[in-house]
Amino acid sequence: MAEFDVDLFVIGAGSGGTRAARIAAGHGARVMIAEEDRIGGTCVVRGCVPKKLFVYASRFAEDFEDAAGFGWTLDSRPTFDWPTLRDAVANEVTRLSGLYRKGLEGAKVAVREERAVIEGPHSVRLVKSGETVTARHILVATGGWPSFDPPIPGGELGISSNEVFHLPTLPRRMLVVGGGYIALEFASLFARLGVAVTLLHRGDNILRGFDEDIRTRLRDALAHAGVTLRLGCTIERIEELADGTRRAHCAQGAPIEADVVLVATGRRPNTRGLGLDKAGVVRGPLGEIVVDAASTSNVPSIHAVGDVTNRVNLTPVAIREGHAFADSTFGSRSWTVDHATVASAVFTTPEVGTVGLSEGQAVDAGHEVKVFESGFRPMKATISGRHERTYMKLVVDAANDRVLGVHILGHDAGEIVQAVAIAITMGATKADFDRTVALHPSAAEELVTMRSPRAG
Repeated sequence: MAEFDVDLFVIGAGSGGTRAARIAAGHGARVMIAEEDRIGGTCVVRGCVPKKLFVYASRFAEDFEDAAGFGWTLDSRPTFDWPTLRDAVANEVTRLSGLYRKGLEGAKVAVREERAVIEGPHSVRLVKSGETVTARHILVATGGWPSFDPPIPGGELGISSNEVFHLPTLPRRMLVVGGGYIALEFASLFARLGVAVTLLHRGDNILRGFDEDIRTRLRDALAHAGVTLRLGCTIERIEELADGTRRAHCAQGAPIEADVVLVATGRRPNTRGLGLDKAGVVRGPLGEIVVDAASTSNVPSIHAVGDVTNRVNLTPVAIREGHAFADSTFGSRSWTVDHATVASAVFTTPEVGTVGLSEGQAVDAGHEVKVFESGFRPMKATISGRHERTYMKLVVDAANDRVLGVHILGHDAGEIVQAVAIAITMGATKADFDRTVALHPSAAEELVTMRSPRAG
């Protein structure tokens, strides 16, 4: 008789958990996975996938306008229908969730659609059925959850990014609270869908942690696109008026009234009530599971991947961590994930793509840097007449010529930076960029044609 019911029990069927489950099963492990919500996790169900589809929808308004400069005439003024978009996106989420389930079942992973909690180093309890399952290894992949930090009176009158995809009607006015990428993406896309958007952020600038030149230029671009910015401002309370309007009272300046208040002030690792304390698992200050490079906690049989560890909170990172864990634990190859050069994008309009160190981070790390940059009007805008600028920046180590970081603001920035990330990961130098023949005409060619470093 087997010592344990399964070799691996995975809590959370998001991107990282499902990848780990499928790879482990492929190595011959007996695997069970539990998900209390919808299979697919944050990215598929309430995050990057539906949000990107919303972003696509928001950009059509400018595309219709730009078409006139290229000779197109629309017979009537385009109109937008929120329920059509909302329901189409919901249907796509359902389809993708089904594919995730099909993938698990095809890999012979036992699926339990209910909450699971840890009872000990090798024991998990399924809450709804009451079943207890013993496991040689337990993997926690429960992701993150929106947080209103710090809590304020009336905070329950706001919604989070979980609910924003299901609004019954398109609001006329929206207040977005926060200055990170989630807040900015929703502020940007709803403004382009015709909503009067105010962005309120307690910091003096948006997108903390990104390169300063990108932060400043994106802030200005959002303002030009019609987003009202209230920076250096904090909310003291939210109240509901008789007609259902939300009124946010601020510590600085006049109150803000809106039909919807979207609170996007951050996310916390989703570890509450999982039974981690019962098993003796150490957590960090935000509740994150503290793990080593191999994604193992202080309890050798309990592991964690993805946002629940609060390392690099991106879906592709969770997928690679899950894959590495499964290969290392159940396969013949042991490897870990390099978190040093992970590309990321912010799907505002204009878009941000970045990989490597910002200029400030490079200086703080002790590098003497040379900065190369290019700002230009994209070719499409010369005919459409749109006020639009693209900005690209290379941060280079002056001592060895290695490119430490690439930062892009403009159309398809995320697509461009994904390819550039390969070069950065390989340790490319500025000379390598220089000897690469440009592809003309393209925006990306600017990355290999910058010759003079910025003065000063």
